[in-house]
Formats: sequence, C-alpha cells, structure tokens
Amino acid sequence: MQVTVIGAGYVGLTTGVTLAYLGHRVTVLDNNRKLIRSLKSGTSPIYENGLDVVMQQARDNISFTCSFSGVNDSAIVIIAVGTPPKSNGNADLGFLENAVLAVANQLGAEKYPLIVIKSTVPPGTTYGVQVLINKFISGKGLRPGVSVAANPEFLREGNALSDAFYPDRIVLGAGDQSAFSLLKELYAPILEQNFEPPHCLPGPKGYSGPALVETSPVNAELIKYASNAFLAMKISFINEFAVLAELLDADIVEVSRGMGFDHRIGDKFLNAGVGWGGSCFGKDASAIISIARKYGYTLSLVETALEVNRRQRKIVTSKLRSLLEKVPGSTVGIMGLSFKPGTNDIRDTPATDVISELLDLGVFIKVYDPVAMENYRKQYPDLKVEYAASPVELARDCDALVLLTEWDQFKKADWRKIRQLMKGNIFIDGRNLLDPRAMRNWGFVYQGVGRGFKTRELEPAASGVEP
Repeated sequence: MQVTVIGAGYVGLTTGVTLAYLGHRVTVLDNNRKLIRSLKSGTSPIYENGLDVVMQQARDNISFTCSFSGVNDSAIVIIAVGTPPKSNGNADLGFLENAVLAVANQLGAEKYPLIVIKSTVPPGTTYGVQVLINKFISGKGLRPGVSVAANPEFLREGNALSDAFYPDRIVLGAGDQSAFSLLKELYAPILEQNFEPPHCLPGPKGYSGPALVETSPVNAELIKYASNAFLAMKISFINEFAVLAELLDADIVEVSRGMGFDHRIGDKFLNAGVGWGGSCFGKDASAIISIARKYGYTLSLVETALEVNRRQRKIVTSKLRSLLEKVPGSTVGIMGLSFKPGTNDIRDTPATDVISELLDLGVFIKVYDPVAMENYRKQYPDLKVEYAASPVELARDCDALVLLTEWDQFKKADWRKIRQLMKGNIFIDGRNLLDPRAMRNWGFVYQGVGRGFKTRELEPAASGVEP
C-alpha cells in the first residue's frame, strides 16, 4: 500500500519506518530540509532504540521529501505533526491545519486518499478537519467525499519502535466502514503478527497481538487524552505518597512494590521521583483541562496531578539546602538531562527546572548525559553549565551529585572512583535507582525520594567500607 506520513518527528518517523519495514511503500514528508537531508543520507537525528537499524532494513520501501506533490497517489495520508501547547494550555493546531490544507491543495478528481490524524488533537478535531478539507476541495470545483479518521499513537519514547510493532491496542476512529477496512489492511501484519521481527526488536514473550478498538473519531481522540492524563495522575499519586513516606520514616520503594502486586493497580508508572517530563503528559493534561473548562467543567484530579509534578521538581533543591554546608559557591553534578532513559528528548525535562533553581542560588553546575548533551547544548547555548565527558569526570570536585535520569550506565558506574574524586559526599537519587546501603558503604550521604527510613538509618559509614 502507498502511504504518506506527514511529519518526521518521533511519531511520524517511527510510524513511517515501521510501515516500510512491514512492506508498505512509504513517503515521509517534512518541511525541515535539514532533517530530510539527514534522513536521506540514512542518519536519524532522533535517538531511539533500533531506529537506525530498522530504517536501514526498510530503505527500499521508504523515501523522504519536503514536497506534497505526490500525496494524491497515496491510499492513506497519515498526519503526525506537532500540536504544541499555547500559553493558555490549548493545543495549537496550526501545524495540523497547514498540513491538511497542503494535502487538500494536491487532491485531484480521482479517488481521494484516506486522511488519518495520528497527532494528539482535541476531541472533535477529526470531524472538523473532514469538514475543512471537503469545503476546500469544493471551492476548487471538486466533489466532496474525503474521509478523515483518527488513529492516535501510544508510543513511549525509548521504546517507540517496540510499541509500534507490538502495541497493546490499535485505536481506530472513523465514520464509515471503508475507512475501518483500509486501516485494518494497513495494520494487518501487526494485528496478525505474521511478519518477521527485526533482530534488534524481538517480540515480547507470550505476545499474540494487539486489541483492536473500532470506535468514533471523538472517542478515539478522548481515549488518547484520558490515557495520558491517567498515567500522569498515577505518577503524581505515588509522588504524593513519597512525600508522606519520608515524613513517616517509610520507604516508598517498598510501598510501591507492595501496591504493584495488586493486578487492579499494577507496577507500571509507580516509581517515585522528581516527576515526569517529556512532550506528552504535561501538554496533553493541560489541553484536556482547557477543553473541559470550555464546557464549564473542572478536571480536578488532572489539575492536581500537574501541581504535584511542579512541586516534585523542587525536592532536589530542598534536599541540597538541608545537606550542603554552604549552597552558594558549591559545585553540583547533574546526572541525566533527558526526561527519561532511552531517548535524547529534553522537552520539559525535570533537569532544566533543577538546573535553573540551583543556578539562581549561586551553585556551579556540571552536567552529564549519555546521549542528550548535544541536544541540550543546542537548546540552551547560553546556559552556564560545564559539560562532562563521563560520570567520573562529572564527579571531580563536586560537593554533591544529583541523579535525574535512570540510565543503566549510572547503575554500572564506578562509584568508588566517583566518591574519591568528589570534594563532598552528598548524593541525591532523584529516581531511586541505586541501593542506599551500597551507596552508604561507598561513603555517600544518600537521599532518595520518599525513602525516609532508609535515609535516616543509613548515615555514611565512618570506615568507608566498600560493599
């Protein structure tokens, strides 16, 4: 099947590469010429597990362009452009509208492609786009009749390709059976799991295929917002209890573990820390809150989830103030800049808030991240921080270290050498990644998030005995 994917960001590129690997003929379209040149050369600027490998394997079925001229030859046009937040929280649909009108301008009198909106959009947008595009082509003297469907994405950055090949569910929102039939044909290899898995991305053990949800466009759109809002609330919930756990001398890691065995709750998204970030949770939570307000309704739980997340990011500064003898003039090393491991995405990363607060307090900041430093330099070229080449170099002469991204590399770091190179011995584990007892034996004053009992019990060993 001939498919055009508009937007070469995380969602669009992952979608295009996946469909090309499955045998569809895919054109990925983006107006960023530098990005398209990079993709044509076989290089992806996006750090995503397996993406470069699968893109190379799918190279005979995928092409990259900045031109809309061939759009009308596709059976399906997937729109996966950004819908960033406005200052009032509403989703900005400007990129989407531009893409829709550019597609409409290319349509001729022959059979129209199915337009599929994969971008996260407010409920009712799919129907509005269908009205817009048919009105536009009617003005050109063409018969109306373009169908528009909603097909929200549920890709986790760092696991996006795996989620594309082995999703929990595929949600299709359409108003006519022909649209459902065409989309089911598009996703048949995934629904039936009859493709040869990429060597770098084997299927999960016991996985037999995704659930298929066929519903209305507005339901599909709301499923996306409700899913992200719920996950944001779940993280904020455990973060609220993390604060209480410290006050009660309890350990939130053990509390989360005990909760997670309940199948009604599950153990996913129950890791306390400095809060969530990224391009989805905050943006989508703010958007659905704004949508509800338009109808005179308040989403109190979602609003609170946002507030808890804002508050959680201040925990690091609070802990450092209580532990450092002198905050101004101290040196603090930040371990991790991306908002989560497995990606170089720094959008709404907690690291930025923590760094800004500490700089305002007169702290000298050193930073290290395995993959996100180049992005961070580009995004914040004037930020007064020192970029380190490794965790060991980061630690040199630091009074304290703060872990903000749970990269596996930090689990395997040479903590004995790191401790020896530090000027102080304070370690704030913003993701509860490391074992408090082991860190204590290396000579650190360790504080996690919500680990009150562990923190007070495990003062640094005077002997510095190694684990």
